Amino acid sequence: MATKPTEPVTILSLRKLSLGTAEPQVKEAKTFTVEDAVETIGFGRFHIALFLIMGSTGVFWLAGSLLIIGLASVIIPTIGWRWLIRVASIPGIILIVAFKFIPESARFNVSTGNTRAALATLERIAKMNRSVMPEGKLVEPVLEKRGRFADLLDAKYLRTTLQIWVVWLGISFAYYGVILASAELLERDLVCGSKSDSEVVVTGGDSGESQSPCYCHMFAPSDYRTMIISTIGEIALNPLNILGINFLGRRLSLSITMGCTALFFLLLNICTSSAGLIGFLFMLRALVAANFNTVYIYTAEVYPTTMRALGMGTSGSLCRIGAMVAPFISQVLMSASILGALCLFSSVCVVCAISAFTLPIETKGRALRQIK
Repeated sequence: MATKPTEPVTILSLRKLSLGTAEPQVKEAKTFTVEDAVETIGFGRFHIALFLIMGSTGVFWLAGSLLIIGLASVIIPTIGWRWLIRVASIPGIILIVAFKFIPESARFNVSTGNTRAALATLERIAKMNRSVMPEGKLVEPVLEKRGRFADLLDAKYLRTTLQIWVVWLGISFAYYGVILASAELLERDLVCGSKSDSEVVVTGGDSGESQSPCYCHMFAPSDYRTMIISTIGEIALNPLNILGINFLGRRLSLSITMGCTALFFLLLNICTSSAGLIGFLFMLRALVAANFNTVYIYTAEVYPTTMRALGMGTSGSLCRIGAMVAPFISQVLMSASILGALCLFSSVCVVCAISAFTLPIETKGRALRQIK
């Protein structure tokens, strides 16, 4: 039987064979980012719980201020200031427990390379929202360079950083100063036509407090009402503040409100009626709150993502320094010279207004940047 002749194996025949055989295609593995997961999971019970827990911290700032004044008007004259402190600490203890149920940011974990913890957080959120995770593997490029303190003092941001620190320190100094100065002014009863030296009484309470050498002027019910009205002023300028920072820009808006704050500190020296004093304190609380809102927005916008948290953190540290210095002026210096204390507060606000106006960068209409 004749056999079919075999074709010799050549380079051409091998090439034909390789072209005729389809190469197996490698399937690309599916991946997703934190943003993709957030979009897929959607809004649900987790976000509601997060809003209630984190939102309550912001509501203790205004509502808490009003509440503590109301409690003080009832507790201090009856059982003493120590019980006021004990009662006031209860919401903070509750929040400490509540913070246990707030997970670490998934975006932060991914940015540091800890994708396992980020995935666990996202899966927990999806379970709470009764949703599903996107298919694939969680990926996110790790930032090549993270923010350092030296970056804040880089030539590009040195002037901005120093001026922002001055503004944060001054705003905090003025904010806590006006709160403490309000109590001092009301205690001294400086309304025109009233007694210059009010009667000194000992704060009541338990037997231990009655023997205390600390003597204070007791607030009258009208003084507590004045404190409540002035505290409400912190939200009075919010609509105008929003319009100002969006139409006038962050720098000009902040310099205007800081300048007005300096003016109203000086107006407290004027001999006025009870309604006039309430009006001045109301406007001061409104202005110092507007200052805080504007500088917070500006600081978050002026730094890129790699430096934003560092910039906010260092500014917050300067803010605490201003808060620590304020009692020495609004209580210690004011007891010696009311005019001197109020002029000092006004001078600091003028310096902050100039610093805000001369900031080298305006962030109005400027997109947030990821890197320097």
